[in-house]
Amino acid sequence: MSGTLVLVRHGQSEWNKLNLFTGWRDPDLTEQGTEEAIEASHTLAEEGIKFDIAFTSVLQRAEKTCQHILDGVGQSDLETIHDQALNERNYGDLAGLNKDDARKKWGEEQVHVWRRSYATPPPGEEGESLRDTGARVWPYYMSAILPRVLRGETVLVAAHGNSLRSLVMVLDGMTQDTITKLNLGTGIPMIYKLNADSTVADKRVLGDMSGAH
Repeated sequence: MSGTLVLVRHGQSEWNKLNLFTGWRDPDLTEQGTEEAIEASHTLAEEGIKFDIAFTSVLQRAEKTCQHILDGVGQSDLETIHDQALNERNYGDLAGLNKDDARKKWGEEQVHVWRRSYATPPPGEEGESLRDTGARVWPYYMSAILPRVLRGETVLVAAHGNSLRSLVMVLDGMTQDTITKLNLGTGIPMIYKLNADSTVADKRVLGDMSGAH
């Protein structure tokens, strides 16, 4: 058995609370989001987890979640690598729009396709589908993150709903159909133990994903 990979979606952001498409926009955590990140740190501390390195995106909601977790496990000064490869998917022209308003404008079905399909990007030149997001997340994971885990290290990745869904899809062997139904809760750690061949030996979710969106 190799090392440990801990994935955490950032705590609730100001735009999550306002029901806005966020993507690469950079709102801060809400008070609830900060509490979720701190609670994640307590959960991980209770597990006795100590990290060797942390990775996060270049968006503050993930960066601050990462730092709250490190503070809570007593590793405030741990080496942390920030890379936009771990950013949320780019929502293109939808970014900043209220999701309910978007449904009124384009229809429930069309917005659902943009939000949940695997290969259909939202409108706008920069819009990314989940497949597009995975196309940048996975090479980064393979080159920067996985080698650390395979050396037996314990690695924290604090990122976003869709950048993490693209990782979980492959780690958990999900299909293009099943991944569309997966929701990741804010501030809930997922702990993966990996085998030496990079496959998953064990996975535990430290929280309730049933209310995730």
